Amino acid sequence: MNFDLFERLHAIGLTAALAHQVADFQTDPDARPMRVLEVHREHLLLHDGTDERRGRPTPRLLGQLAVDDQALAVGDWVLACPQQPAPDRVIERLTPSNQLCRRVNDGRGAARRQVLVSNVDMALLVMGLDQDYNLRRLERYLALVRLAGVAPVLLLTKADTVELPLLAHRLASARELMPAGAPVLAVDGRDASLCDRLWPWLGRGRTLVLLGSSGAGKSTLTNTLAHASAGRSDAHVSQSGSPPEGLAGLARADAAPQRTQSVRAGDDRGRHTTTVRSLHFTRPGACIIDTPGLRALRLDAGDPTQLDAVFDDVARLAPQCRFRDCRHQDEPGCAVREELPPQRLGNYHKLLREARRDSLTALERREQLAIWKARGRAGHARAKSKRGEPNQDP
Repeated sequence: MNFDLFERLHAIGLTAALAHQVADFQTDPDARPMRVLEVHREHLLLHDGTDERRGRPTPRLLGQLAVDDQALAVGDWVLACPQQPAPDRVIERLTPSNQLCRRVNDGRGAARRQVLVSNVDMALLVMGLDQDYNLRRLERYLALVRLAGVAPVLLLTKADTVELPLLAHRLASARELMPAGAPVLAVDGRDASLCDRLWPWLGRGRTLVLLGSSGAGKSTLTNTLAHASAGRSDAHVSQSGSPPEGLAGLARADAAPQRTQSVRAGDDRGRHTTTVRSLHFTRPGACIIDTPGLRALRLDAGDPTQLDAVFDDVARLAPQCRFRDCRHQDEPGCAVREELPPQRLGNYHKLLREARRDSLTALERREQLAIWKARGRAGHARAKSKRGEPNQDP
C-alpha cells in the first residue's frame, strides 16, 4: 500500500496493523480496502477514502463469517472489488482490532453473539441527567466496553435541564463508578463548543462509538460533532495545512443530519429514532459511530472470570474474605459484601449469573432445565400436601 493511499484511508480510521493485513488478503488485484459505514439487509454502505460506495458481500464471505460466529458490522474494514453498475463485490473482511458484542436470544432458548461495532478507539457513554440517569445501566455499558478493551468517556447530557445541586450530586455518583482517570463530562449536546470540550479525543483517524439508551442524546451529539463548526477546531485544521473544505468531501458534509425526537413526557424515555448503526466523520477529523438505544444489554462474557477485570473492586477485595471460595452472598467474613454497596454487588451477581448461563452447552442447558422442572414438581407436591390434597403426579 503506497503512502498516499494509506494517508487517505488513515483519515477514516485505518491503522498500520490493519494495513498490514491488506497484503495478506490480496487475492484479487482489483480489490480495494474500504470501511463499512452502514449495514443494511441487502447491501453495505462503504467508504474508500474518497467516495461512498454500495457493496454486497459474497456468499463465500458470509458463510465463512457464520462458521466463525461473526458478522459484518459498522466500523469493519473489508476488501471490495468495484463493479459497474454497483454494488461492489465484498470478498474479504480484515480481522478487527476489537469488537463490541452482546448476547441476544436466538429463539431456541440459547443466546447468540451479536457484533455491534468494530475497530473503535474509545467509547463515549451517553446518559441523560434527566430520568434517563441510571447507575446500574451505566455499569453494564462500562462492562461492555471494558470487556472489549476500549477506554470509556462518560458524557452526561441535558446538563441545561437540571438544577446545579442535582447536577453536582449525579456527577459525583457517576465518577465513583468510572475507572480511575476516566473522564466524566456534563454537556449540552446541542452546544457547538462541544467539539472544543471533546477535542483531546477527536484526533484525525480515531474512531469513537456513542453508546447509551434511547433518548439519551446520541444522535444530537452526532449532529453537533459532524455538522457544527467549532472555532478552535477550524483554526486547528487550518493551521495543520488541511482546510475545512478538504475535509468536506470526506466528512459526508452533504449527508442528512441524524433524525432526533423529543423524549416521552413523564419518564424521559426515548422513541428509538435511530434504527441503524452508522459511521460519520467529524470536522476535527475523528470518525464517530452513532448507535440505536439497546433495549437489552446482555454481555458477551463466555467466561465468567472475565468479569473480574470489569468489577476490579470485587477482585481486589475477594482475597480478604474469610473463605477462599467465598461467593460474596451470605458467607460470614465476606470483605466484598462489607465494603461494596448492595446495588453494585447485586448487579455483579446478576451479570455473573448471565455469563454462567451463556457459557453452558446445549446438553448442560437441557440438564439444568430438567433440574428446574423437578424442583418445580417437588414444590408443587409439597404445597398440595400442606393443603391436604392428594398428589396425583407420577
